[in-house]
Amino acid sequence: MEIKVIRKVLDVNNIMAEQNRKMFAEKEVFVLNVMSSPGSGKTTILEKTLTYLKPEIKSAVIVGDICTTNDANRLAKTGVSVVQINTDKFGGDCHLAAHVVARAAENIDLDSVDLLIVENVGNLVCPAEFDIGEDARVVVLSVTEGEDKPVKYPLMFRVCDAALLNKTDLLPYLDYDKEETLKNISQIHPGMPVFEISAKTKDGFSPWIEWLKRNVRQKIN
Repeated sequence: MEIKVIRKVLDVNNIMAEQNRKMFAEKEVFVLNVMSSPGSGKTTILEKTLTYLKPEIKSAVIVGDICTTNDANRLAKTGVSVVQINTDKFGGDCHLAAHVVARAAENIDLDSVDLLIVENVGNLVCPAEFDIGEDARVVVLSVTEGEDKPVKYPLMFRVCDAALLNKTDLLPYLDYDKEETLKNISQIHPGMPVFEISAKTKDGFSPWIEWLKRNVRQKIN
């Protein structure tokens, strides 16, 4: 019985996700779903990314958290339109669903946006299962989380189009095997691009920004 209920929830979500995808396509907006565990550095990465994209790529952000507007407040300082979703109103969901994203998007002038970034709720499990109508998915993994996360949470890495290995500035101070992490990612998703970056120092950002710009241009041009 429980499996049937879960299947029904996912089926309903997928229908709404396709409606979102059609709407975003009509508006010529590229939608990026950014996922990770809490504390990986998503928000700091997005702060720097949005700054790099201006003024060439016009962006907006939907931020998902269970509580608080802390991340939304930080991202709003970049000058882009930001909409906060707090899932405690929906029972504290650990992910964003398609219908919630659709409602949030109503508060954004999509005609003036090239890129809509969805900063999903911090979680390496549930967000991977829910299509929100995005064009691409990116997972952020920090070097402080250990090498085994890709094999512990394979679905997240399997469904993503790129990975960001963040906090590389800390590598000299950690007992961390970067090559083991890269091997694990490749084992789960062969050929997926992995961008080694430091959100603090901005090292490695150029390849990541170019990848993102290229994908956005392919949809809006």
